[in-house]
Amino acid sequence: MKLFTPTELGRLELRNRVVMAPMTRSRADQASDVPTDMMREYYQQRASAGLIITEGTQPSAEGKGYCRTPGIYSSEQIAAWKTITAAVHAEGGQIVLQIMHCGRVASAANKAAGVRTVAPSAVAAKGEIFTEQGMLPFDEPEAMSEADILQTIDDYRRATENAFAAGFDGVELHCTSGYLPAQFLSTGSNRRQDEWGGSLEKRLRFVLEVIKAMTAVDGADRVGMRICPGNPFNDLHDDNHQETFSALLQKVDPMGLAYLHVIRMPQLGLDNIGLAKANYSGALIVNESFDRDEAETVLDEQIQAVSFGRPFIANPDLVRRYREALALSQINPKTLYTPGEAGYTDYSTFD
Repeated sequence: MKLFTPTELGRLELRNRVVMAPMTRSRADQASDVPTDMMREYYQQRASAGLIITEGTQPSAEGKGYCRTPGIYSSEQIAAWKTITAAVHAEGGQIVLQIMHCGRVASAANKAAGVRTVAPSAVAAKGEIFTEQGMLPFDEPEAMSEADILQTIDDYRRATENAFAAGFDGVELHCTSGYLPAQFLSTGSNRRQDEWGGSLEKRLRFVLEVIKAMTAVDGADRVGMRICPGNPFNDLHDDNHQETFSALLQKVDPMGLAYLHVIRMPQLGLDNIGLAKANYSGALIVNESFDRDEAETVLDEQIQAVSFGRPFIANPDLVRRYREALALSQINPKTLYTPGEAGYTDYSTFD
């Protein structure tokens, strides 16, 4: 099967096309945002994937939204990530760090004292977020100043540098799910009337500047981007997401990224993979509820790999199970985000 053959995504060399999708698992140290030994074991267990994309990792303290998510901005965090990348590499795997700034999708209860919640505009997202004190409404964010925006772009650059210092093979910009880059793109959350909002071109600017900053560190062929046009998660709304993402991808295409990671949304009647193919000529990783057989059929000259989320949680040996058509274990949804090993590192291999 083609799913188990090698491929290249920029400078990334995958031994198979079964990619582990990024998934928030909330096992980092809450006080320091430092990855834990448990996380090292979790990723090492799944290193047979052609590529692991980590959980979303904040580039700064302000970028944190959820409890127990890791950072990549302190020396302690970098040192802890080094043990994880070394463990994955020892198993012959490849691992990419997903950089995620949550913007307004946050609560002060999940952050260190005095750390702000910021966004393009002072418009709170509707809904609630989990904290150790229970579910709380999203914070009302502070509208970012010009200085805030420039600092945040530099935070992405520095996070990329730190990721490479920690031994990651690449980085991925999280540009969906209602987080900061998507907030800048979308008319519902970006109400600015300056150089960072208003017209379509100005709403694109933040994402494009972030990508330029990330690719300037060590080339575009170690940088990917994840998108899901039309995704309403975390109260995201754009008046014309097809126009927005068509324009964005046309500007990103010549940059030569390692890959574009596209989440499909057929339940909303959206052909995100078709939109990507129409506006982007580089390699694609596609995602969302593919099984082994459908993944095999979707691979083509442009779609080079398929990422799997939930199956990788309960099946650390998912590549082997797919290759040998073995039965899959099922996840326990009650332990997806709880602290501790249960539902995290205690899932067994088929043997």
